[in-house]
Amino acid sequence: MKVFESSSGSHAEYSIDKTDLSTDLFIFPTSYPQQRLWLVDKLTDTTVNYIISSVFRLQGKLNIEALRAALNAIVHRHEALRTCFAEQDGGPVQVILSSLSVPLTMTDLRSFSQQQRLLEVARLIRINEATAFDLERLPLLRFQLLRIRDDEYIFLLAFHHIIYDGWSKDVFLRELSVLYEAFCLEQSSPLPKLPIQYADYAVWQREWLQGESKKQLLDYWKSRLSGASALELPTDRPRPAEQSYRTENRSFSLSPDLTEALKALSRHEGVTFFMTLAAAFQVLLHRYSGQDDIVIGTPTFGRNRLELEGLIGFFVNTLVLRTDLSGNPGFRELLAQVREVTVGAYANQDIPFEKLVEALHPQRGLSRNPLFQVMFVFQNTPESPLQLQGITSELLQAGNGTNQFELTLELTETPQGLSGRVEYATDLFEAATIERLIGH
Repeated sequence: MKVFESSSGSHAEYSIDKTDLSTDLFIFPTSYPQQRLWLVDKLTDTTVNYIISSVFRLQGKLNIEALRAALNAIVHRHEALRTCFAEQDGGPVQVILSSLSVPLTMTDLRSFSQQQRLLEVARLIRINEATAFDLERLPLLRFQLLRIRDDEYIFLLAFHHIIYDGWSKDVFLRELSVLYEAFCLEQSSPLPKLPIQYADYAVWQREWLQGESKKQLLDYWKSRLSGASALELPTDRPRPAEQSYRTENRSFSLSPDLTEALKALSRHEGVTFFMTLAAAFQVLLHRYSGQDDIVIGTPTFGRNRLELEGLIGFFVNTLVLRTDLSGNPGFRELLAQVREVTVGAYANQDIPFEKLVEALHPQRGLSRNPLFQVMFVFQNTPESPLQLQGITSELLQAGNGTNQFELTLELTETPQGLSGRVEYATDLFEAATIERLIGH
């Protein structure tokens, strides 16, 4: 018997009996976020959109066997990384293998000329990001090492989002650093045993969201979102009957002085930096659409319990933020409203977005996402470094690969100011339109 404490302070108890299919396999229900991704995978050809990838340059005398052992120690430690999915009674279940060895694919490019090597590295990175996973087949992750010189490597990672999220990346890289050092010294793993696994969370989530807990959360969101309007941004092309999920992105930056001025405004008005940026974005959407009722989504880590912080898995939830710009409010007035909306949303974040959609019955179709069309993402923590003993590591690129919206604005706080990226649906928008939006 395990116990989780809910965000409201109450306790929910649950017990788990693993269904033993064989000596090697176990069956569990999926979490609600996993169920949604499984359904999207079944209905549309969008698997590639759900790959989370990272590319690192490693320089130094790399202990390849220690790296291989460390990678598989993490796979053994986290059941989510030994999980694939099957259909049972019309829905998905997690299929967990008791043991799994994931290969570290090696490619030696030392004999290539410098130009050939650059082209081949770029090609292999593209393949890593674009090669889809089959949810019914293990593993749902890839490790690849490209050797470009005797003491220089390109290290490629790829995971399907259904078993991994942004927080998981921090956990994975932190544990990889610890295990690599231990194995280089021929020591055993110093990491403590995990008290729970992702499947424990999935069962708890389903059992907790019953009765009064679920009703209270749904009552709040129904009152907040009743009668919400779909955002109608002007597009360059007619809306297709079905989204292709093809996207492009454009990047930009805001100066350190402007970033600090925005922070000062936030402090003066008693709001968070996130709230100020979200409000500004909603004003922009209001001007573009001509609508007063502005609804956007924003992701949350979904780990508001201590037991979940050290787990690898898919915990991300989505909050819906609805703002009323009727009556031409001043920006300070709007900030006060956004603060109230945001605080309320986070206080009621335990309802999975999938259950919210199910309860609200929005008009569904393959041409639009339910409840909102535009996502706002704010990152105020730097991308996790990979620290391997005796190795200089540099993050070359990272891809979240999960965009399914008409428009996503991602802002990241850096020492050089705010770094921004707009990802947009190429079915709807031309690049020039997005450049103009960024300018505005």
